[in-house]
Amino acid sequence: MSTVPLRPRRARTRALLGATSALAAVALAACSSGSGDTGTPATTGGATTAAAGPRTTYPLTLDNCGTKVAFQAAPDRVVTIKSSTTEMMLALGLADHVVGSAFLDGPLPDSLAAAASGNTAITKPMAEQVPGSEAVLALQPDLVYAGWESNVSAQGAGARPTLAKLGVNTYVSPSACQEKAYQPDPLTFDDVFGEITEVGTIFDVQDRAQALVAEQKKQLAAVPKDGGGHTALWWSSGNGTPYVGAGIGAPEMIMKTVGLTNVAGDVPMTWTPLGWEKIIAADPDVMVLVDASWNTAQAKIDYLESNAATKNLQAVKHHRFVVLPFASTEAGVRNVDAATQLAADLKKLDWS
Repeated sequence: MSTVPLRPRRARTRALLGATSALAAVALAACSSGSGDTGTPATTGGATTAAAGPRTTYPLTLDNCGTKVAFQAAPDRVVTIKSSTTEMMLALGLADHVVGSAFLDGPLPDSLAAAASGNTAITKPMAEQVPGSEAVLALQPDLVYAGWESNVSAQGAGARPTLAKLGVNTYVSPSACQEKAYQPDPLTFDDVFGEITEVGTIFDVQDRAQALVAEQKKQLAAVPKDGGGHTALWWSSGNGTPYVGAGIGAPEMIMKTVGLTNVAGDVPMTWTPLGWEKIIAADPDVMVLVDASWNTAQAKIDYLESNAATKNLQAVKHHRFVVLPFASTEAGVRNVDAATQLAADLKKLDWS
């Protein structure tokens, strides 16, 4: 039996990463019950993963945001909620396990679109936002993989204890854990890579997870830190009062990676509302604008340039705007791409 004891998330992630590296080093293979996925290896960035690697031993017990989750075998029928979870499944070559998806934050990137081709459960999501429990249970899933803890509540797809009694496991992206002992503070790329590793273990595709982590680490190491200490505001959503990236979540992690100083970095939250008076006082050098269908980057620019209180901000006067798609800005497999894009776009700005 494979068991990860109940303990705070950061320690558990380190344990998983260490165990995976050790397994790879000694090339242990075929120690599982044989219930893992043995389909086509994942392809990421043009590189195909190795076919052999460490295997998962079931039952596998995990501590997920303080909830004990036990897997008797690799999940076969999965409902994903949020883009971050759907894209994780695609990046690991697990599209054929997805029987329903919901609450997608934007279109799939070209790098993952081909992996979803032919699976209408992904290309035609079951709900624009969080699906109800009745709709979820109708798909007979054995796992609900959620991007936010609130996705698996009585008001969402169903409370975790209730779904468990019905034989449906739940797994929440560890970066989204809300309890203090489990919430990454601050979120780091090691946390993101830890989720890739853990999901690979759950589905018995550890070789694919290792290859994806290795590829992303290589890409991350090449991201230039050319932000030069320039200050930045990360405007995620909201109009009257902007909802911005604060000091412990993915926005802070991505901005720090490229050398930007977050004007809301002293707020110990992932995202936070920030009044215009504070933004004007900070007068950021650049604005990172998140583009979503319900709150586009262009709408944000139009507001900034037309509002008397904001049109004289340095970032607005010099049109120092960088746009990132919403789906790449929550913790997940697209964060390294977001950092890469942000660094490249910063080089194009006029800093004179």
